[in-house]
Amino acid sequence: MEPEKILLSWSGGKDSCLTLYEIQRTHRYQIAALLTTVTESYERISMHGVRTVLLERQAESLGLPLEKVLIPPGCGNETYECRMRQTLEKYQSQGIRRVAFGDLFLEDIRSYRETNLARIRMQGLFPLWKKDTKALSTQFVELGFQAIVVCIDPRVLDKSFAGRLVDTNFVHSLPPHVDPCGENGEFHSFVFAGPLFQRPVRFTPGEVVLRDSFWFCDLLPE
Repeated sequence: MEPEKILLSWSGGKDSCLTLYEIQRTHRYQIAALLTTVTESYERISMHGVRTVLLERQAESLGLPLEKVLIPPGCGNETYECRMRQTLEKYQSQGIRRVAFGDLFLEDIRSYRETNLARIRMQGLFPLWKKDTKALSTQFVELGFQAIVVCIDPRVLDKSFAGRLVDTNFVHSLPPHVDPCGENGEFHSFVFAGPLFQRPVRFTPGEVVLRDSFWFCDLLPE
């Protein structure tokens, strides 16, 4: 029986990567495309701030197609939902019925996704749902994935966490009130190497800047 083709909501970070790892491990699904929201005039992954060229190299190294959903800066919810729906409908017309997400435990986010998908007769998949986040962060490191922290919320983490590698020391140094996977938006990452990658995505860490009340570590493509 042929694996079912699905989409994977892709931020470029570690939870997305672990979701891909789980999907490919089961051999039940085939990824038709990585679905990433990109802020069009900035040419960066929305929220994470990673340059589009690095996103493209990441997808190329993973050997998977990339579908960019372009949204304007300061995008409102109505515009976001409209553009996302247009993209999803394109794949739905090709027979694709499911979208996988790396959500872990936020019930309202999962409900929001499922409600929007149901409107166009699609369903969500949540391979990591309710898994222990400390165990997941440890698994990510032990599997050999490599990631760098590209965005932090200064309300919960010090600026010094931006630009750090996601390794054992990083996981152990997180304050008790911070989720080990950053599920509440405490931090975001960019995965650049690991068991799913054909080659590392090369970059140089750049300036750490405060923008829209978040600290971002710029990654400069090599």
